[in-house]
Amino acid sequence: MPTHTDPVQPVAPDTAPFCHDTRDGLDVLVIGAGQAGLAIAYHLKEAGLRFLVADAAAEVGSAWRNRWDSLTLFTPAQYDALPGMTFPSPADTYPTAAEVADYLQTYATRFELPILLNTAVTRLARDGAGFAVHTTTGLLRARQVVVATGPFQTPVAPAIREALGRGVQQMHSAEYRNPDQVGPGQVLVVGAGNSGRQIALELAASHEVTLAVGTEALQLPQRMFGRDLFWWLLKSRLLTKSADTRVARRMRARGDLVIGSPLEDLREAGVDIRPRLIAANDDEVTFADGSRSLPATVVWATGFRPDYSWIDIPDVVTEQGVDHERGITPVQGLTFIGLPWQHTRGSALLGFVRHDAAWLARRIIAAANHRGDAEQPGDFAGASASSAAGR
Repeated sequence: MPTHTDPVQPVAPDTAPFCHDTRDGLDVLVIGAGQAGLAIAYHLKEAGLRFLVADAAAEVGSAWRNRWDSLTLFTPAQYDALPGMTFPSPADTYPTAAEVADYLQTYATRFELPILLNTAVTRLARDGAGFAVHTTTGLLRARQVVVATGPFQTPVAPAIREALGRGVQQMHSAEYRNPDQVGPGQVLVVGAGNSGRQIALELAASHEVTLAVGTEALQLPQRMFGRDLFWWLLKSRLLTKSADTRVARRMRARGDLVIGSPLEDLREAGVDIRPRLIAANDDEVTFADGSRSLPATVVWATGFRPDYSWIDIPDVVTEQGVDHERGITPVQGLTFIGLPWQHTRGSALLGFVRHDAAWLARRIIAAANHRGDAEQPGDFAGASASSAAGR
């Protein structure tokens, strides 16, 4: 596999290419150019480290452009900024997915972050005291690696989908874009989280819609007493409670929050609310209360799971997930950022990941500087020194 030595074209179109000869090893490689990867890249750039960001997509913000057209954030714009650059939308407005993608592209350009696009990581392995990162465009070597691929990588749908007949149109919420994709007839949306409710509400304007509700999630209104929910969450410090506190453990046990879109509003819009989907037979489905339906289309709003199959390092990913403390793994030099509850409820949210980024970056930078002071000419440059949307 070739080693990267060619100049890398930066995201900023009016700046000169930069060159990193990775045969001598980068200080840091960041895998993933979503909001988490960009947030930590900002600090690495400020510190003057030799680093790259690798992302499988063709453009920054691609994960946001691949969501449904009408998607809006439930965090208002004043809480959506990455370090060093405010979000341009007015306060108390809710940015669209396209606006988030534009913001991330502008962010990468403004700070001239060194991003390798169209570069999927296929294998991450130890290489001496450092790391060898095999990609679709070549081999990268780094003393430290930050995994910033996020938790929402592989769509998940239940096995029951296999029992539906070929005549039933099926799509995951990851594939849904707008009602024009959906053929005539009744639509069943399975999953009543934030995505499922928003999609069901949108489709109800043009289709007969049924929403199958499994576990009832904790639901909170978008606004209370004239203030946005996130104002209250910050005021009460619930959003910044450390994951190991009693309050945070209770919050985690309740599962994901559903913000806005109460079931009463969906009923008023004509959505038929049913309990959990338990069976399917060709074109007919059965719900937990024994009722049945004949959907022409099923939208699976049943979530995602992470994919770390490319990490070829023991003791990093277990059946319980990533083994880490505030993003620091047992493997020296390997860190994660953007995980749900990595440190707080806000760790995986656009405007709040900056807190984890600053904390992790201080440790990564200190480790890189310590190694730089200690390293002698001729030492293996892939050595590690630290507690350190798409790969």
